[in-house]
Amino acid sequence: MTPEGDRLFVECNVSPEGKEVCGIHAEEVYEDYLDGVSVDKIGDTVTEEIKKLSKAGFFEKTKNVNNYSKVKGDLFIRLLNKKKHEKALENAVYKEVDGIACVLYMKVGQQDGRISSMKIHKASLADWGMDEDEAYENALANTYFLTPPRIYKWECLLFNPDYEGDDFMDMNYEENIVERNAGSCLSTSIRTNGAVAVFLPDVAQRIADLMDDDFYIVFTSVHEAMIHPKRMFCPEDLERILKETLKEATLDEDFLTDEIYYYDRGARKIMKWKKVVSKVTLPASCVERLPL
Repeated sequence: MTPEGDRLFVECNVSPEGKEVCGIHAEEVYEDYLDGVSVDKIGDTVTEEIKKLSKAGFFEKTKNVNNYSKVKGDLFIRLLNKKKHEKALENAVYKEVDGIACVLYMKVGQQDGRISSMKIHKASLADWGMDEDEAYENALANTYFLTPPRIYKWECLLFNPDYEGDDFMDMNYEENIVERNAGSCLSTSIRTNGAVAVFLPDVAQRIADLMDDDFYIVFTSVHEAMIHPKRMFCPEDLERILKETLKEATLDEDFLTDEIYYYDRGARKIMKWKKVVSKVTLPASCVERLPL
């Protein structure tokens, strides 16, 4: 459910153990009505959606949230902008990387190709008998297994509907990913919430090894990140392009950050570019553009 806006709550699957509550967004329903959809039709649509949800088994899954052995296979990490989602993260389990919250989620169901999930609250960790670091690392590894990282070539995405990306983590992968003028698109095998790929175990270091360089990370949405080797790109240009992309092509709900990030392969660390700018040797093309 969205954090703001009026909603109509419908209780279903009520039992002594608890109940499911479906939230219907009043604004969306009202917009349908203004577009000429009859009240009866809106009611039928809402009823059908609730029936689908009631059969999805979400409640059974959430009942097990405090039993780690039953939910561990459904845990994953999803990225959120910390400032934008500050209130929703108050009791959540997450690690922060310079304004990006890497949040622990549990998959509770899948309907019509969409995954439904819930944040894990800190209270569940005590029942699991583990600390935040252990739970987070386990979820990172699980995310890697469930949605392996992939590099996508733009030309293949545009002209090959069956293209599933390149498995660059395969040690036999030797293709040059440096010389792409537009950068390399990093995501996961399902390409949903795929920007998390750069935080998965050994991924950033593998990319740095393939490029033989540190690199800039441009999060164009929560679904992907563009990777650019340090020696070939000017971060000021990347920052300008990112802001244009966010304005013209990124939905508000898909926004992650308007900052450029940087991976230091020596320190094995991801951080905002502006934090390391004094330590970075910029290409000559960038130095010429920097104000005196």
